[in-house]
Amino acid sequence: METVHVLFAEDDVNLGKVLTTYLTKKGFEIDHANNGESAYEKFCTGSYDICIIDVMMPLMDGFTLAQEIRKLDKRIPIIFLTAKNLQEDMIKGLSIGGDDYITKPFAIDVLLARIQALLRRTTPEKEEDSVIELGSITFNKKRQTLTINGEETKITTREAELLTMLLEKKNDVLERGYALKKIWGDDSYYNARNMDVYITKLRKYFKSEPAIQIINVHGIGFKFVM
Repeated sequence: METVHVLFAEDDVNLGKVLTTYLTKKGFEIDHANNGESAYEKFCTGSYDICIIDVMMPLMDGFTLAQEIRKLDKRIPIIFLTAKNLQEDMIKGLSIGGDDYITKPFAIDVLLARIQALLRRTTPEKEEDSVIELGSITFNKKRQTLTINGEETKITTREAELLTMLLEKKNDVLERGYALKKIWGDDSYYNARNMDVYITKLRKYFKSEPAIQIINVHGIGFKFVM
């Protein structure tokens, strides 16, 4: 396995040393920053596989840092660390692009397990494993493209994520609330309306393929029928 490069933003000196030492012994390469601005500078000049970000930091807080990172990289996994066990903070962290949220104090081996699980889910697929034939249309998950009538169309990350989830439940129901929480982080009315827009866009992509339908299942969710 290749070495995993971690950007670790944490202003607590003791916790920073403990986690850096522990994860280094586990084979990770850690780049530790003790404030948000320093972490952002490191991200802009370095190359990382995952970010671990404390929420409460000087100069730039963790949520702002994550938002700035997301402007540069839509895919890198982000884990938030926080001493605040508030639901609204957790929802905010996930909705702005965080992938996981751990409240302090925590067991260090739990953090390791979360990192490993997140890396397993986000490791890029091989090109041949990411190509799916859907009738006359080809979906490339890795490249986020649909090839329709020989013409390749780039789709957005949200469209690709939603289509992937629909295909995982092909000919079965994808529950609306589940999809919202997995992709957007919460099932608010605003996010639900956004998802409806993406469903409409996906239907337009597949209108040339009569064997495929994306149907509403009233009060439950959607079904990709093929």
